[in-house]
Amino acid sequence: MNSHFRTMKTFLLIILTLTIILIATTIALAQPGLPAAPSQAPIDGGLGLLAAAGGGYALKKLRDRKKMEDAPEE
Repeated sequence: MNSHFRTMKTFLLIILTLTIILIATTIALAQPGLPAAPSQAPIDGGLGLLAAAGGGYALKKLRDRKKMEDAPEE
């Protein structure tokens, strides 16, 4: 009768060990949670003016190039 309890105790120990190993590997391989929402920076004044100035500069360059192409060659 004593060997039956020893066998059962060994079996339960093996099951417990395997369960702990499986849980530990699941926790170790788990993906981290999502990061917090980023603080949004408003696009206002300075950046809007910079974009408008860049667009104006590009437009001027395109017009100058068109004038150079349309100008009669001497």
